Amino acid sequence: MPGLLIPIDLAAHVAGHPAATIRRWACEGRLTRHPDSARRKNGVLYDIDEIPEAERDKDTLKLIRPGATPPVIGAVSQLAA
Repeated sequence: MPGLLIPIDLAAHVAGHPAATIRRWACEGRLTRHPDSARRKNGVLYDIDEIPEAERDKDTLKLIRPGATPPVIGAVSQLAA
């Protein structure tokens, strides 16, 4: 069951990467797309639990280090099998 679902602009901010990177990660199977027909622009939401969190300055929220590239979903279980 997905956690909090967020739009791409917020996912990009959390990860410290551009929205294009979030879309690419989803295409590569690193993030799950959750359709949301109520949203007009980019009717897709992303699970915040799958987004790698960027390191930011606590006072200014300025980006220090973007989040790491997430693994391909299911890749760990495939390697263990």
